[in-house]
Amino acid sequence: MRPLEPTGEQEELRDAVRAVLARHPGHTAWAPLTARIGVAALAVPEEYGGLGCGPAEVGVVMAELGRALSPVPYLGSAVLTVAALLASGDREACAKHLPHLAEGTAVGALAWAETPDGRPDGRPDGRPDGGWEADALSARAEPAGAHWLLTGTKRYVLAGPAEPSLLLAFARLDGAAGTDPGRLGLFELLAAPAAFTVRSTMDRTRPLAELTLDRTPARLLSADGAGVLARVRDLACTALAAEQVGAAARALEVTVRYAKDRVQFGRPIGSFQAVKHRLADLHTAVEGARSLALAAAAADAAPDLAAAAKSACSEAYAYVAAEMIQLHGGIGITWEHEAHEYFKRAHGSALLFGSPAAHRERLASRLGFLPNDGVGTARCRSLGP
Repeated sequence: MRPLEPTGEQEELRDAVRAVLARHPGHTAWAPLTARIGVAALAVPEEYGGLGCGPAEVGVVMAELGRALSPVPYLGSAVLTVAALLASGDREACAKHLPHLAEGTAVGALAWAETPDGRPDGRPDGRPDGGWEADALSARAEPAGAHWLLTGTKRYVLAGPAEPSLLLAFARLDGAAGTDPGRLGLFELLAAPAAFTVRSTMDRTRPLAELTLDRTPARLLSADGAGVLARVRDLACTALAAEQVGAAARALEVTVRYAKDRVQFGRPIGSFQAVKHRLADLHTAVEGARSLALAAAAADAAPDLAAAAKSACSEAYAYVAAEMIQLHGGIGITWEHEAHEYFKRAHGSALLFGSPAAHRERLASRLGFLPNDGVGTARCRSLGP
């Protein structure tokens, strides 16, 4: 077996998840996915009641969720929250929360991104990352006895149909004994935030919330928030890349089926050479993205591969989704057809955890390709959105 080929267990997991999603639409899939299949336990170590699997198995689930455009809180709870708890190294918090997250009886969320440079309108102000980088975070944590008080606004929090039972947030430490002022920390909220508002977004299949903290009590899980964030981001990008590939593959399947069925000038439009060429290009884009997503997962979300996968898979999915609408013609731009849902998910997920340009810049910087004169950064940004 070649390294990137799925194992028999992964194929069985894929088939089981696909069957549940076919029978249970929308948020109703969460209960059977967690209770019958145990998807929420995949990334949780066995010592905390999980299955002890890795990014490859998580990627199998994410690909199927992408195919179905499922709104279940898997990415926010079973990937981001679990990864943040494990990366924090706080064994007490892990023992308290991970068993419930693995069962699916608790749903977690990670409050991460903020508006860059404090802009109230949410625009990135020339930054390609959209507020996902560690240096863009400005929420503050002030000491209050044994705990901390958090103040700030977090955006793009992955949400489910209800407010999460566990909320983690990144904030900067104000002065306290034994801490480095201004250092990023990871916190567990001990009380409800001042506001948790699910916002209307372009992609209605991915609920996103805004979290307002106003001296909200919290417990410090890790004073190395930057290290935690780096690991969480790599895992998040690897998981999201798998979702994007799954969604792009499904969009291509639907488009190929339509090209076989739609008759124009007395023959299926898929028989025309121009359409064949476009479909072949889409297939090439999907398979190239799939290879990168699988490689990142097989490498345990290594930073370089995670960044490459997020950038390439974002652009491949956006390309396929746009061509899906074009090749469907008039029906492709109607509200009743599913094409617009894939298109919106493609563009929303491209900006989640940082744009393709931000990840190209990150990768180029890690590899030593960016000079300090700013020219290299500008060229990275010019290559795409």
